[in-house]
Amino acid sequence: MFLLFGILLLFCLVDCCNYSIRLVNGINDCSGRVEMLYNGTWGTVCDDDWDMNDAAVVCRQLGCGTAVSAHGSAHFSQGSGQIWLDDVGCSGSESLLAQCSHPSIGTHNCGHHEDAGVVCLVPDIRLVSGSDSCCGRVEIRYNGQWGTVCDDNWDMNDAAVVCRQSQCGSAISAPHGAAFSQGSGSIWLDDVECSGSEGALTQCSHSGLGKHDCKHDEDAGVVCSDQKEFRLVNGLDDCSGRVEIHYNGTWATVCGDSWDIDEAAVVCRQLGCGRAVIADGRALFGVGDHHVNCKGEESSITQCSPQRNENNCPQSNDAGVICSGMRI
Repeated sequence: MFLLFGILLLFCLVDCCNYSIRLVNGINDCSGRVEMLYNGTWGTVCDDDWDMNDAAVVCRQLGCGTAVSAHGSAHFSQGSGQIWLDDVGCSGSESLLAQCSHPSIGTHNCGHHEDAGVVCLVPDIRLVSGSDSCCGRVEIRYNGQWGTVCDDNWDMNDAAVVCRQSQCGSAISAPHGAAFSQGSGSIWLDDVECSGSEGALTQCSHSGLGKHDCKHDEDAGVVCSDQKEFRLVNGLDDCSGRVEIHYNGTWATVCGDSWDIDEAAVVCRQLGCGRAVIADGRALFGVGDHHVNCKGEESSITQCSPQRNENNCPQSNDAGVICSGMRI
């Protein structure tokens, strides 16, 4: 008896893990017609008995937050080919759609005019403690509460998803170690591993919402391209080099006549590169023709006071920085 139960359980686990699901024809990756990949073929789900409990499981499995609505009658247009599931009956607590009750896969009495769909509410995401909304500490809102993301396995693929979800262009860097200061409260995500193509961070592989072994000194951050007020070039990595500012539609360098550790501190802080180690004003990384003056308290280099540019900066003077976050 126990052997038979074990065989049935193993069959269920293998069967449940033998396919993927997706949402198509919606406004994003978290809304649309429900489709399942089984035996290498995508097929649809019939709307018989389809309700919010079923939608909740779909949204959870896709990392798309909570279910907003459950649709039938091919609300997101008719699919084609196979109809894999019918008479789905979820309690709403399952992790996978295949764990819900249903006839055997492929057994149905439906047409594609009955294809099921869902709309999910993706957890909100924001970037805080940076110079603007496109750089900073990564935070997501789950169950009405904002929390942070641990930097274990945090890389540029993860940052790319955050920047895309935040509508901030492409990723420039993925700072670790609470580079944009420590958050507080919950740590919602850990061990995040994105391919880089996901539409939302919670769709990436992770340990589970609220499951972690981190503290806030490991809070993850990102810097996105749409934040590009300035950049570091000709250095060993993204945390060292010549300082360039996006000025009147073009990139311009910064004169090093009055460049010191205060200015460098602002640059390193804004890029999430730790503290300033070296403030170079003698063209170690190139030449420049614009002056700025910082007190060291600003969150962005563009908040520093500009000095009138008379093109009188010697070519041998050029502002550069090396930050403690530099990777060698």
